[in-house]
Amino acid sequence: MAEPCICGHKKPFNKCCGRFLTAGLLAKTPEQLMRSRYSAYALGGYGDYLLATWFAATAGPLTAEALSEKTVDWVRLEVLSSEQTDDKATIAFNAFYREPDHSVLQRMHEISVFQRTAGRWLYVGGEVSAPIV
Repeated sequence: MAEPCICGHKKPFNKCCGRFLTAGLLAKTPEQLMRSRYSAYALGGYGDYLLATWFAATAGPLTAEALSEKTVDWVRLEVLSSEQTDDKATIAFNAFYREPDHSVLQRMHEISVFQRTAGRWLYVGGEVSAPIV
């Protein structure tokens, strides 16, 4: 049996986040988009996907090249809550990671905002709490 997806779901990568990252399918829910974006960061090399799923007005000067860089070792995702009203959604989550030269597990808490535009969910931005060791 295939390994569970890096986003934490028990489904294999190709039936979970892989269908968005490599097969070009669009996320039907904000949580699918958030999980696939986490997977893109965790795996590295998916800057084009991250930029394409970012609300253009808030992406600023980000580049696919910069977003493709894997700067930390993402270990685990924990979804805390998800709320959707019409074409807007917020998702609160913890993402656990290790910096390259450290073995200490750290936690980033974020409340992400998503917007559905022309039938497509996009990441607008988020409120990130300082890392907790």
